[in-house]
Amino acid sequence: MTGVPQHAFDDATQILTCALSGDSDAVASTFDAVVDRDGVVGAWDVAWCLAATMVGGLPSGGGWTLEFPGIDDARYDKRWVARFVSAYVNGDFPTGEALFGAAIADGQLPDCLLALAGSTVATLRHRAA
Repeated sequence: MTGVPQHAFDDATQILTCALSGDSDAVASTFDAVVDRDGVVGAWDVAWCLAATMVGGLPSGGGWTLEFPGIDDARYDKRWVARFVSAYVNGDFPTGEALFGAAIADGQLPDCLLALAGSTVATLRHRAA
């Protein structure tokens, strides 16, 4: 991932450490600290790092489609995570940015970021099992 500052990786690591320990308040306060320090761009960088951690290595070549059964019936934050991860997988920055903007406009970004952290942890646990 190019263009993402080192502190975004450090923040993502801190968020995952807190999430793995089940401390959702610490996850939220870390995201808040990122936004206070770097604004929405900082939250974007951390979210992109979390998506990268969730997905792992990307195979080269064309567009990818991720299947999320029942996504249209899921809560806002879960739909957002699925679409954001899909944008990451496809390197689709405009869609990722549009998702961020929509979540901000809808007042849902904090919940979406918490859901992304939770989904990343669930993926890591699944891989380890």
